[in-house]
Amino acid sequence: MSYLNLNNEKTSKTVKQLDVLLADYHMYYQKLRNFHWNIVGTSFFYLHEQFEEMYNDAKEKIDEIAERILTLRYQPSSNYSEYLDLSNIKESTSKKTDKAMVKELLEDHSKILKQMRLVVEKADDAEDEGTIDMIGAYIGELEKTSWMLDAWSMKTEDTHKAIDA
Repeated sequence: MSYLNLNNEKTSKTVKQLDVLLADYHMYYQKLRNFHWNIVGTSFFYLHEQFEEMYNDAKEKIDEIAERILTLRYQPSSNYSEYLDLSNIKESTSKKTDKAMVKELLEDHSKILKQMRLVVEKADDAEDEGTIDMIGAYIGELEKTSWMLDAWSMKTEDTHKAIDA
């Protein structure tokens, strides 16, 4: 890995956290597929489409995270049994209301954002600008998606209270 000019010991700590993030994204992806397939009710059309956009985005990030681990000359985890052990995200039942699905996704976003910040911290210690740049962009995107889902779940009167405060 000498061509990257990174310290192997410090990089291994970054990779460990990237591997957890990879597991998080795999679990998140599967949850989004579950919710996409099983959404019902008056929010069906909007959330069915939104969940599809979100799982397509997650699928891209899964590949990019795994390729970053490979770029750093490590091997990413690639089995669901490993993902279940590593991930901060837990499986979910299919039998949820639209609001419960969105609430659970927002909770998962919080966990993923926390993991991303841990990756950035370790990458910063390793002077790994490539990982920092990649994850920094992911943070901004997930924060925006979280804001949109949170806005969807608000009651109109809650919105007015927040603006008036």
